[in-house]
Amino acid sequence: MSDTGSKPPARDEDPNPPPGVTQLKVLDKAAVSNFMERLHLAARSRRYSPHTERAYDAWSRRFILFHRRRDPATLGAPEVRQFLENLVRSGRVSASTQSQALSALVFFYREVLGRDLGKLAPMLRAKPSSRVPLVLSREEVEAVLRNLRGAPRLMAAIMYGSGLRLSECCHLRVRDVDLARQQITVREGKGQKDRVTLLPARVHRPLRELLGNAAQQHKEDVAAGAGLVAMPASLARVGWRASRDWPWQWVFPAQRPRLDRSTGELRRSHIHPSLVQREFAIAVRAAGLAKPATCHTLRHSFATHLFETGHDIRTIQELLGHRDVQTTLIYTHTPEGAPRRVRSPLDGPE
Repeated sequence: MSDTGSKPPARDEDPNPPPGVTQLKVLDKAAVSNFMERLHLAARSRRYSPHTERAYDAWSRRFILFHRRRDPATLGAPEVRQFLENLVRSGRVSASTQSQALSALVFFYREVLGRDLGKLAPMLRAKPSSRVPLVLSREEVEAVLRNLRGAPRLMAAIMYGSGLRLSECCHLRVRDVDLARQQITVREGKGQKDRVTLLPARVHRPLRELLGNAAQQHKEDVAAGAGLVAMPASLARVGWRASRDWPWQWVFPAQRPRLDRSTGELRRSHIHPSLVQREFAIAVRAAGLAKPATCHTLRHSFATHLFETGHDIRTIQELLGHRDVQTTLIYTHTPEGAPRRVRSPLDGPE
């Protein structure tokens, strides 16, 4: 829990204070940075994903700037409500975006300021969207895969064949892949949940080849005094001895190791998501697809194709890691089919 007993210093005066209020103190850049440092520490102590951490930082900063850098400790639920309603009126954000902003500010007040915002008064809400997710046909998936090479091709095949998100695929470790049981274990996925999903037989051979090359590279790294890998937040302290062990290494390592500024250690990170996204976008254009497909489209396609071949919705929900079955129904948007043995869509029909 972050220290909430001290308050960052404020200086300067609000040049345009609200009517009836004079000389409101505003925060300087150092004070805002201090707030954000405490937010990051709180997020990491709760093992939030880097994406969530960055999003909460951005929304907290926007909230402070919206209220002209007034000390958020002097603000409360009415000001939060005002900010969220402005997002709808001026920013025209979606319901999910407004909900994310609210979650960020609830976290900021509770974990950084040590205050509970309580129940907000009724406010203007963004209308929930009812968009049908973009789905590729099996032929379109194959066309994209034919235009990919190397690790991005294998990653795209796994995302479609296993239903993984791009971030989950990038964060796969050697210990998470079970070729014998044809399973992938997703550790600390969205919502900090673990789950088990399919490992399509079609990727076994290229995956073995990739792991063989990665193992050789890891041996060379260790021999050169490197070979360290970032450990999960829950094992960052007690698991440092295992950070050179092969099971903890990334399945899709980066091309070269880099110096970690926080530890001074030479580490090889996983492949960066932006590289895969760029290669995928090029492959979509090369395949001549008119659809604006992204890596996440492969996950939509995984769910839809399983459902179309008769797999039950509850099984698909578990494979995708959805908390609410309604989310799975949005992905599939087809009538419920009859239960049957699960087979990855990458492996084709039985």
